[in-house]
Amino acid sequence: MSTIEHDYAPICDLYERHLGSALFEPYAIDLARRVADHCAKGSVLEMACGTGIVTRQLRAHLKPAVALTATDINPGMLDYAQKKLNALAGIAWKQADIADLPFSDASFNVAMCQFGLMFVPDKDRAFREMCRVLVPDGLLVFNVWDRMENNSWGIIAHETVGGFFPENPPQFFKAPCSFYDIDVMRSLLTASGFDRINIQTVRKECYSHTAASLAIGLIEGAPVLAEIQERGGSSRPIVDAVATALARVGGANPCRSTMQAIVVTARVKGHVNL
Repeated sequence: MSTIEHDYAPICDLYERHLGSALFEPYAIDLARRVADHCAKGSVLEMACGTGIVTRQLRAHLKPAVALTATDINPGMLDYAQKKLNALAGIAWKQADIADLPFSDASFNVAMCQFGLMFVPDKDRAFREMCRVLVPDGLLVFNVWDRMENNSWGIIAHETVGGFFPENPPQFFKAPCSFYDIDVMRSLLTASGFDRINIQTVRKECYSHTAASLAIGLIEGAPVLAEIQERGGSSRPIVDAVATALARVGGANPCRSTMQAIVVTARVKGHVNL
């Protein structure tokens, strides 16, 4: 089962509680502000909304008149986000594949995605779909994780898990940090109908109340858990080992380190039939 097909429903709560504020909330605020700065009216499409971390920030930063549609390919994640944010008005929910968006041409003023494009197998098709559903001069905003060397949480989790299975190490943590080549991004965007491309690296603090909490999220709140179980392993000793390794880098209580993402904005050149 690929990462994009993984059933996140059983781990959504662990993902939200242990990874949400540490890894995703700082960048969610960053993206929501960027989107709000360029969208005073019209409509916004959020792709790969996950447990609704960015969705909540978008609704808080956007003007009430701006329509927000939140989508995810994974029904478990989408259901969790919708239930979590059911008190918020002005959000339409829809299951959707970024590479096969179920929307008409020129449906949105802004399309955005936080930490989702790394997992899309056909990135060329995904960018073409995003261009298609945006209006002429529409804005695309997304971020992806920078290379693993700039994200200690990724290195620590990958190497620690691998140490438990030296003959067949799980490979999940390579995926989040796999789409960092700026030249490739720029080429895909240009070929898909975008210009005025701005690409920058953004460093944030990764803060968790405890190293143990972050370790739980990384192992038991992520698809790597399935890889561990498929190999006959138990998550608890691995969580403890990851917590120990994280504490060596950033402390045990709290745990602080840095993380780095690549943030991209681009505009649709005009109406393009792709």
